[in-house]
Amino acid sequence: MANEYVERATLKQSLGIETDDDTRDTQLDRARAAASRSIDKTCGRRFWLDSEAVQRTFRLQGRIVCEADGELLLVDDIGSTTGLVVEAGSGASFTAVTGYETSPDNALADGKPISGLLRVQGTWGTATTRVRVTAQFGWPAVPDEIAEAALIQAARLYKRKDSPEGVMGSAEWGVVRLSRRDPDVWALIEPHILPGFG
Repeated sequence: MANEYVERATLKQSLGIETDDDTRDTQLDRARAAASRSIDKTCGRRFWLDSEAVQRTFRLQGRIVCEADGELLLVDDIGSTTGLVVEAGSGASFTAVTGYETSPDNALADGKPISGLLRVQGTWGTATTRVRVTAQFGWPAVPDEIAEAALIQAARLYKRKDSPEGVMGSAEWGVVRLSRRDPDVWALIEPHILPGFG
């Protein structure tokens, strides 16, 4: 799939593997991919940005928050306003929507995604209305915490081949059982977990 949050060269450096040693690249790539997709699943979102705008359709049920100045439609993370088109309708009949604002304010300027569309002093429609959004979904850039968590987790997964039963040995400490969840990875990704996930 690509879109991994840690580069192979960075992982090699972390593990003390020479840059020109390509004998373990397949294993390293599997660890990078598994770590990145695991973070996505745990957080309930992804942090890479679509290369071009794609279309998604949203039902209003469970996605509307009534604000003092209008209805806020919660959408999947949007990482860029380039190519952003919002339409409302049903079936094959959709009409372009104007008079909306992105939320939260200054999200993209702060390196965070747009997660809502506010219909200023208005509503998004009825129970049968669908909202079609064409946008580059994801985050504007991968957060540093996510990149670091992916590096730690990928290194851990790569080393797992040496502890297939979840047990590692050390002359200094003896046999140690590996924990199911790395506390450092968890601390790094926890602020990015969507409510209801994790």
